[in-house]
Amino acid sequence: MPRNSQRKNRSIKTRSGLSAFLRRPAVQIAILAVVAIIVYLMAVSGGGNSSGLASEISVDQAYQMYQGSTFVLDVRTQEEWNEYHAPNTTLIPLDQLQSRLGELPKDRQIVVVCRSGNRSQQGRDILLSAGFQATSMAGGLKEWSAKGYPIEGTRP
Repeated sequence: MPRNSQRKNRSIKTRSGLSAFLRRPAVQIAILAVVAIIVYLMAVSGGGNSSGLASEISVDQAYQMYQGSTFVLDVRTQEEWNEYHAPNTTLIPLDQLQSRLGELPKDRQIVVVCRSGNRSQQGRDILLSAGFQATSMAGGLKEWSAKGYPIEGTRP
């Protein structure tokens, strides 16, 4: 048999051998098991949020945490804070957060809030990247106020 024919023959045998191998039920089950384990581990890890907190919570959940020992961080501007804010919270504007991480407690859960909920997600992500236990509040202080939760200043 000519050399080229032998090479083609080996190539076909190799391909059909791999194909036959992958068609075995035990191999298919093993592949599915590996994929399932990877998906499970990703779900358990919370997509990088190892703090055990949900990445975002409702205003009602935030209020419950606020009443406990949770640290509430407002990431709005000083001007927005002066208009109104939740009592006993801390202001660090989002654009200053990275440089002021040392002012935050590493041993407490942190709920990040803003006016409507967008900047708080960015603040939460900064804190999570720095190793803090953080979540953000959906709806922001506008919804907080609309639900009648405590506000200092003029209600929005």
